[in-house]
Amino acid sequence: MKKHGIFIFIAAFISFYSASAQPTLKQTINSNWEFHKGDFKDFFRQKNDSAKWEEISLPHSWNTTDVTQDTGYYRGIGWYKKTIYVPQIWQGKSIYLYFEGANQVTEVYVNGRLAGKHVGGYTAFSFDIGKLLKYDQTSTPNQIAVKVDNSHNENIPPLNADFTFFGGIYRDVYLISANPVHFNLDNNSGPGVRIKTPVVGNDDADITVESSITNTGATKLKVVVSSSIEDAEGNLVKQVATHATLSAGSTSSITQPLNGIAKPHLWSPDDPYLYKVVTTISDKDGNVMDETISPLGLRWFKFDAATGFYLNGKPLKLIGANRHQDYRGMANAVPDAIHEHDMQLLKDMGANFIRISHYPQDPSVLEACDRLGILASIEIPIVNRITQSPEFTQNCENMQREMIAQNFNHPCIVIWAYMNEVLLQPRYKSRSPEQLAYFHDVASLAGKLDSLTRSEDPSRYTMISCHGDFDRYNDAGITKIPQIIGWNLYYGWYAPDFEGFGKFLDRHHQELPDKPLMVTEYGCDGDIRLHSFNPQRFDKTIEYETMYHKHYLKAMMDRPFVAGAAMWCLVDFNSYARIDASPHKNTKGVATDERVPKDVYYYYQANLLKKPFVRIGSRNWVIRGGIGDENTQCTQPVEVYSNLGEVSLTLNGKFFAKQPVKDKVAVFNVPFNDGINNVKASAEANGLVYDDLATINFKVQPALLNNKTLPFKELNLNLGDTRFYADDMLQQAWMPEKPYSPGSWGYIGGHIFAMKDTNLQKFGSNQNILGTDHDPIYATQRVGLSGFKLDLPDGKYQVTLLFAELSSNTKSQSSVFNLNAANPKDEALSGRSFDIFINHQKVAEALGNDNYLQPLRAYSVRYTIDVTGGTGIDISFKDIKGESILNGIQVKKIF
Repeated sequence: MKKHGIFIFIAAFISFYSASAQPTLKQTINSNWEFHKGDFKDFFRQKNDSAKWEEISLPHSWNTTDVTQDTGYYRGIGWYKKTIYVPQIWQGKSIYLYFEGANQVTEVYVNGRLAGKHVGGYTAFSFDIGKLLKYDQTSTPNQIAVKVDNSHNENIPPLNADFTFFGGIYRDVYLISANPVHFNLDNNSGPGVRIKTPVVGNDDADITVESSITNTGATKLKVVVSSSIEDAEGNLVKQVATHATLSAGSTSSITQPLNGIAKPHLWSPDDPYLYKVVTTISDKDGNVMDETISPLGLRWFKFDAATGFYLNGKPLKLIGANRHQDYRGMANAVPDAIHEHDMQLLKDMGANFIRISHYPQDPSVLEACDRLGILASIEIPIVNRITQSPEFTQNCENMQREMIAQNFNHPCIVIWAYMNEVLLQPRYKSRSPEQLAYFHDVASLAGKLDSLTRSEDPSRYTMISCHGDFDRYNDAGITKIPQIIGWNLYYGWYAPDFEGFGKFLDRHHQELPDKPLMVTEYGCDGDIRLHSFNPQRFDKTIEYETMYHKHYLKAMMDRPFVAGAAMWCLVDFNSYARIDASPHKNTKGVATDERVPKDVYYYYQANLLKKPFVRIGSRNWVIRGGIGDENTQCTQPVEVYSNLGEVSLTLNGKFFAKQPVKDKVAVFNVPFNDGINNVKASAEANGLVYDDLATINFKVQPALLNNKTLPFKELNLNLGDTRFYADDMLQQAWMPEKPYSPGSWGYIGGHIFAMKDTNLQKFGSNQNILGTDHDPIYATQRVGLSGFKLDLPDGKYQVTLLFAELSSNTKSQSSVFNLNAANPKDEALSGRSFDIFINHQKVAEALGNDNYLQPLRAYSVRYTIDVTGGTGIDISFKDIKGESILNGIQVKKIF
């Protein structure tokens, strides 16, 4: 490692090609960076060799781990540095540093001099650094330093949102070398070429190519600008050439029509056919000075307030998902392959639409949508509220221009959006003069952005997404501004009943009959570890999530005026502000944050796919448990999702039953054996058999503990809960509680803990339980029980008791995104202590809030118990102050 001045450099040699091989060279410089978390008093004068620098590669975020911790995540300044070597032959060219994204304020320095500053964390930006460089590839280093700041700033959206504001240079960085004559790189970091499709039909299509060309040279030049359209096989379809004279040091615009493309091959979700437009700048001798290739998808579309969305003259219900860009353990610094995989995951679900929420994402996302045939809405991150300042307005307008310029040529885009739930957290006292003025300013900003957007691109629609307060948005005039209104609706989750969803849609259609409608968010939390055969609101079970989506999908499909919908969300994502029972995570995805599909994903496949489909539901619930019957079997329902007429089920190689498919679901009551169960679902279509196999490790719990056919092994039990919990890593199946009965096991006395004065869940706590990753186990409890008894045969056992004090005298951090938002004050803690006895031996004295039972913190203790003389295990509780509690119990036979 060599030291140069105040920097420690790792050489990154930039390979280069002759000017004739490639006029503009664009290549990543992602390797061999160094990172320092924190600021310097004076970076360029202060000696920082001794500072703590970490060797990293891009993409990078400094929030990969702290966003899952309960101590807060870092929002502040980070520095990056790197050395590049630039060849002498590049001198005189236009040299740019191009950043796909860094969050959220970025300053770039080259050789100690400021190259530029960018505000906003989700759009690309670039700086001309040619005059700041030293040119000599073999020996002269160029010092690149980048300061990034993700601190909260009232003048930069987003101000507040249900996602995490990760910091860092989290997308790719490029070094670009262009000839003095090149496509404009300074127009909001767009490609310098816009492809427009003013006329597209079944019989012909007209194309317009608008090029912005820069001449940084000192002399006037004559050039030829040519544009050609090639089909997917590379055949020439149309070509045009334009002669132009470029003044020195100027930028010129060239417009080229390519009209009369006969019988165009149209782009659609079923057939995402892409032409390409090749645009070149050549000198008078025919030498190519610059060239760019743009995708071209020929399609036309419209939104109708009465009958929905139309693509290429045919009605098409848009069904898809929202998507955030992070991945577990990576923050938002994810490689292109994950972005592309997510789009394939969406396509494989049968979806045809994505709402890219709540900000522009990596370029690979829209590139994949173009290839796969996924229609898209994209927006800037004005979320929940605004700031009434000229700086905030200017930043919003800049973001909108950048978003449009950088993504204009993607045929998948049909909507430019610019606000999400902007009146969810309004400033000032309700209905005060200040708040009414605030609403006016929000509408004014919306009007400016809408006008800007229509001016930049009149061919696409504009949209604002609103939370479910119809009167607030309508009274503020918001519903009159964009061409489409999106509604984020959560009836059956945040709002109490499913029926309200359909009523809300009908109200919009009646009161805003000329305004096209999208459902831009709907969903509920689903923890892939939690299951219930009696799902209820707020239980976060996979079964409730599936039931929720069944209702919503039917309601939207039954209403032709609903142009489309985007479920919330494609995948689970990090949201640090959430401190409920799934801390720092929004689990409303139809797949996990590691991209494992949940049951509801398969339900959508059954509804949306056109090819034959059959899939076993709860296939990820591979560690199950339940109480056995007299045959030592446990019967539980299994759903199979299919778009075929009937499904046959075999169990462990033997035919079990055949059931008709109703509303894309066939239900079987399956008698599981203890151990491995192989379940196979089959359905026929057109003489072919389609099947799916799931392997389930079922732990049958003997109803009577002296059962010699099915001897006792272990018991994992949630107290105060009706749900099942699966721990795949430890291979443990947790079951809901039951009362004691002779010969068996269970609790004696007490009642289920339930929060008071809340309209939320009817059992347990929705708070973040500290000290554990298994919050659902500790978040429920039985209160005031006198004992827990197991009539076990003699032997040696391990008994683990699990506790968490769910009451507290402190107030929880209140957030509109948490399930406790309506009731931020925790349950009052009056104090408790109790003794615990096992087989009449005191094992815990005065266990309570003065020692181990601290509010909202997990505590467990394990005992080894010898059972002799047929006594079984008898756990008893003696109250000293308040009432005893027990959240969970594990009993395991050693021998």
